Amino acid sequence: MVKETEEKEYTIFWFRRDLRLYDNKGLYFALKENHNVLPLFIFDNNITQNLSPKDARIEFILKSINEIQRELNQKHKSLWIQKGNPLTIFKKLTSEYSIKAVYTNKDHEPYGIKRDEEIVDFLRQKQIKFHSFLDHLLFDKTEVVKNDHTPYHVFTPFSKKCMEVLTDEHFAEYPSEHFIQNLGKVKNKKPPTLAELGFKTTGISFPSAQHKEAIIDNYHQTRDYPGREGTTRLGVHLRFGTVSLRQLSKYAYRHNSVFFNELLWREFYAMILWNYPHVVSKSFKPNYDHIPWRNNEEEFELWKAGRTGYPIVDAGMHELLQTGYIHNRVRMITASFLTKHLLIDWRWGEAWFAELLLDYELSNNNGGWQWSAGSGCDAAPYFRIFNPTEQQRKFDPKASYIKQWLKGFTPQEYLAPIVEHKFARERCLNVYKMALNNSQ
Repeated sequence: MVKETEEKEYTIFWFRRDLRLYDNKGLYFALKENHNVLPLFIFDNNITQNLSPKDARIEFILKSINEIQRELNQKHKSLWIQKGNPLTIFKKLTSEYSIKAVYTNKDHEPYGIKRDEEIVDFLRQKQIKFHSFLDHLLFDKTEVVKNDHTPYHVFTPFSKKCMEVLTDEHFAEYPSEHFIQNLGKVKNKKPPTLAELGFKTTGISFPSAQHKEAIIDNYHQTRDYPGREGTTRLGVHLRFGTVSLRQLSKYAYRHNSVFFNELLWREFYAMILWNYPHVVSKSFKPNYDHIPWRNNEEEFELWKAGRTGYPIVDAGMHELLQTGYIHNRVRMITASFLTKHLLIDWRWGEAWFAELLLDYELSNNNGGWQWSAGSGCDAAPYFRIFNPTEQQRKFDPKASYIKQWLKGFTPQEYLAPIVEHKFARERCLNVYKMALNNSQ
C-alpha cells in the first residue's frame, strides 16, 4: 500500500468469517457511512501457526479471497491482505495512516472475543471507533432467552422462542455490493500463494454454494440417507461467510421447516458457547467429567483410520479423511461409537474432527460431540447408544454409501469388529451409571 501525499482519513473494513462482497452487513454500513474504506483481510498467525501445513481450510479461504480480489479488480479496487498478529497489524496501520474507524462483523468464539477486546481497547486509546455487526448468525447473544432472561439449555423451547421473536428484520438484506465505489485506493498486490503462507495443496474438492434449492426443498426426505445427495454441503460456506446466512435462512423458512430447524441448531450451539465458554474444555454437565474414559490409543487410531470393523463407521471416517466432510447422520454414528462403544473421551474425537472438517465451527463441533457423549446441554440420554449395524440397515440398506468409501467392500470379507456391540453397550451403561451416581 502506498501512502498518499495528501493526508486522508481512512475507514477500515476487516473481513473475517464473511468472505463475500454482497449482503455483508458490516461492509454495508462501512461503505454506506464512509468514503475511502480500506478492505482488509488478515491471515492471523495466532490461528494459522496451530494448523497442519495440509489444512484445506486455508486453501478454501485463499480461494475465496482470490474471488473477492478478482471482483474488486474489475472495479479498479483491491483487497489489502496482511499476515501476522492482528493487534500488531492495527498498531502499525494506525501509526502510518489516519484511521477514523474500524468496521467488522462479530465473532462468538472465545478467541475471537478476546482478540476483539484487545483491539477495541487499543483503538479506544487512539480515539478510533470500532463498529461490529451480527452477520454470521440470525440472533444475537441475549436475543433468544427465557422470560427470566437466562439462556435456554434445551433446543426445543429455544427454537420455539426463535420463531416467536423472528421478524422480517432478521432476513433483511444489506446490499453492500451497491456501494463498492466507496472503497479507497489500495496498491493492487496479488494475494499470497499457499506456499508463501506455509501451506500445501491438498487436492480436496470444495463443494459449490450454487443451486441448492432442490435439495433444501426435499431435505426432510433425504437428509438421513448418506448414499444420496440429500444435504446441501453448505457448512463450509456458512463457516467462512461465502454465502449469506440471511438469504439462505429466508429461503429455508419459506420452503422447508426441517432445514430451517437445522440452521436453528447452529444458532443454539453458538448461543451456548457464547454464554458458557467453559464447554470448550469441559462438559456442559459437570458430573460427566467424572466418567473414567478408557482412552485406548490403539483403538482410537483404528477409529481415526476407519478400521473398526463396523462398515458405516469406517465409511464415515474414510469420507472425512478424503474430503474434509462427513455426512450429518454418520457424524452422529461415528461420534457415538467412539464415546459409547470405545469409551474414549469426546474431546479426543472433537479434536480430530476439528483438525479435518472443512466446515469446522467450534460451537457446532463441540455441541455435536457433547450431544453424542451425553455430556452437553439437551444431549441424548447416556443410555441412548446407536447400534451401528441397525443404523446401516436403516439408512444405507443397499450399502451404497459404504461401497463409495470402502472400495471393494463385501460384507463376508470385511474386518471383524474391534468390539462386540452388546458387550460395548453394557459396559458403557455400567461405567456411565456408576460415574454419574458417584458424582451426585
